[in-house]
Amino acid sequence: MERELALEIVRVTELAALSAAQWMGRGDKNQADGAATTAMRTMFDSVSVQGTVVIGEGEMDEAPMLYIGEQVGNGQGPEVDIAVDPLEGTDLVAKGLNNALAVIAMANKGCLLHAPDMYMAKLAVGPALTGKLQLDDPLEVTLQKAAQHLDKPLSNLTVMILDRERHQDHIQTLRRVGVRIKLLSDGDVAGAMAPALSESGIDLYVGSGGAPEGVLAAAALRCLGGELLGRLMPSNEEELERCRQMGLKDPLKLLTMDDMIGTQDVFFAATGITPGEFLGGVQYLGNQRAETHSIVMRAKTKTVRFIRTIHYLPNKPLLGDL
Repeated sequence: MERELALEIVRVTELAALSAAQWMGRGDKNQADGAATTAMRTMFDSVSVQGTVVIGEGEMDEAPMLYIGEQVGNGQGPEVDIAVDPLEGTDLVAKGLNNALAVIAMANKGCLLHAPDMYMAKLAVGPALTGKLQLDDPLEVTLQKAAQHLDKPLSNLTVMILDRERHQDHIQTLRRVGVRIKLLSDGDVAGAMAPALSESGIDLYVGSGGAPEGVLAAAALRCLGGELLGRLMPSNEEELERCRQMGLKDPLKLLTMDDMIGTQDVFFAATGITPGEFLGGVQYLGNQRAETHSIVMRAKTKTVRFIRTIHYLPNKPLLGDL
């Protein structure tokens, strides 16, 4: 894949963010997701790739989606796999809360895991812990190993986890052991990326979240030198069969980074919709202008770019009337 594609895909996430931001705090997550999806789908028409969506969004949220198998791009350039979440954090936008993102990952054809829209158990770490922890260890053992490798007491270890009823046992263990905890209301991709961003102060991300978001986060972590380990959590025979139909011979196997994103090059781009841990949200500046904050990364070079863009809105007819 050509390096110019990095800047092309960030243009796609920027328009999705601008479209979704119009719905911030208005209480309608489906309208916000639909606006982001339409913008992302249309902007992809200008990108020189023969893209296939292998990870879409929307089934769990009952929202419009870029569906698995959809062809995107202008039909020229390399054949690539595309993973998208036009609006990561639909409830966050609907309620006007922090950490909503528009997200894309891109890899060579055949590299990205075809992840069904179900839960995945996850353990995400930054560069200092890559290759040193195991998903199947009891959580208390994982915490002890992490503290040892990071050369800090357990009381100084900071763990992020989604604030969900299904995580109550994990949260009780974290509190019993005495680590610092940061509960996350939504935003699974940003949460899993946090341990690889030194400014976040997060050492580990644990718990379960969406499988598509896991693959997106794995792409980001490959660029940042971190690691995500995962395992799908099908809840019944129907979901097991769905996994098999998507090419997963053993739906319950441990998924490594290579399983999720392959061993070749990967691009990752995200634009903030609402303000977050590492990206600002869309800001309307007056004079028909808006500001976006994005990150775009490439695994091959480990280049990480933070991009601040000023948009003149009348030149973006896809946004409609603002």
